[in-house]
Amino acid sequence: MSPESSHRTAQAARSPHADASTDRLKFNGDNVFQRELRRRVEAYFKHGGLKQRDSARLYLKTAIILATFVASYVLLVFFATAWWQGLLLSIVLAVATAQIGFNIQHDAGHQAFSERRWLNKCMAMTLDLVGGSSYVWHWKHAHFHHTHTNIDGYDSDINLGALARFAPQQKHYWHHRWQHIYLWALYGLTVVSWHLHDDFRDVITGSIGKRRFPRPRGKDLAVFVVGKLVFLTLALGLPLLFHSIGTVLLFYAVIAVLTGLQLALVFQLAHAVEETEFPTPSEPGRMNTPWAIHQLETTANFSRDSRMITWLVGGLNFQVEHHLFPRISHIHYPAISPIVEAACREYGVPYHANASFGAGLASHYRWLRQMGRPETVPASLVLEPLAQN
Repeated sequence: MSPESSHRTAQAARSPHADASTDRLKFNGDNVFQRELRRRVEAYFKHGGLKQRDSARLYLKTAIILATFVASYVLLVFFATAWWQGLLLSIVLAVATAQIGFNIQHDAGHQAFSERRWLNKCMAMTLDLVGGSSYVWHWKHAHFHHTHTNIDGYDSDINLGALARFAPQQKHYWHHRWQHIYLWALYGLTVVSWHLHDDFRDVITGSIGKRRFPRPRGKDLAVFVVGKLVFLTLALGLPLLFHSIGTVLLFYAVIAVLTGLQLALVFQLAHAVEETEFPTPSEPGRMNTPWAIHQLETTANFSRDSRMITWLVGGLNFQVEHHLFPRISHIHYPAISPIVEAACREYGVPYHANASFGAGLASHYRWLRQMGRPETVPASLVLEPLAQN
C-alpha cells in the first residue's frame, strides 16, 4: 500500500463515519481564502464588463445543441433505412443528448444559465426531455454532491452500493478486486438505470442513497410524471410505430449506453482520481476544513488546454472552477481558471489538474484498482491505541 493510501486509510479509521441523515455538515476554519478568491473573480467580470450568466455564446451553443438533437432524432426515426445510417445517427444523437446535460441542463440546474429563474427552470427541464429528472438531480447533484463532495455517507454520487468502492471508508467486497475492469461496462448502463429505475425508486422511497429528500409534489410531481411520459414516448413509443421492437430496443440501447459512458466518465475524472481526497468528519456534523478548501481537495480538472473537450463537456473539465463558482456559466471557466490557480498557489492550497483526458482516465483506473484491494490497516494505527494505554 502506498503512503498516500495508508494516510487515507488511517483517516478513515480514526474519523467517525458520516451519519446518513439529512443534517448538513458544518465546515470550519478561516474563510479568508474564499473571500479573496471571490473578490478576484468578481473583479474580472466587473473590469471586463461581462455578465456571469445570460451569455450570447451560451444561447448560440444551446440553439446548436438542441437543433442537432432534434435533427438527428427526426432523421433516425423517420428517414433512416439502413443499419449504418441508424448507427451514425444514434452516435450523433447520443453526443447531443450528453451535451444537453453538460451544457444546458447543468448550467440551468445551478441557476447559472440566466438571471431569470423561469428560464433556468425551463432549461433545467431539458433533462426531463432526455429521460432524467430535474427535480431528483437538484437534490442528488446540486444539493448533496456539491455541498459534501467526496464525503462518504453524504455525497450520494460516490455511492454505488456493493457495485463499486470509490472511497477508503466504504466497505470492501471480494469482487471489487476486478472493479477497474468491469466498471467501464457498468458506466454505460448509468442512463438506462436513470430512465427505468433510479428516479422512480428515489421518488417513491424519498431517499437518494442514504440521504432523505422531500418527494416532489404539485408542479414538481407533474413535471416528473409528464417528463417520463414524454421521454418514453419519444424513446420507445413513437419509434415503434415505424420500426420493429428489436430495432427500436437496439438503437435505444446504443444511444443510452454511449450517453451513459460520456456522463459517467466526466464525473469520475473530476472526483474519483488519485489526486483527490475523500475526507471524513472530524467529529459528528463537522469538517475541519473551510468549504472552499474542501472543494479544492476533492476536485480535479482535466484537459484544460483542449477547446474541443471544453465545448463538448460544457466546461466540466474545469470542475475546480465549477465547484467553487457553480452559479457562474461554464462559458467563463477557461478565463477564470488562471485566476483560481494563481490564488491557490499564493495561499498554498491544492489545485488538482490532469493534463489530458487520457491522463485523467489513467488516474481513475489506478484509483479504482487501488480501492479494489482489501483494506490494510497500517501498523502505526494498530500500535497507536497500545501506546495510549
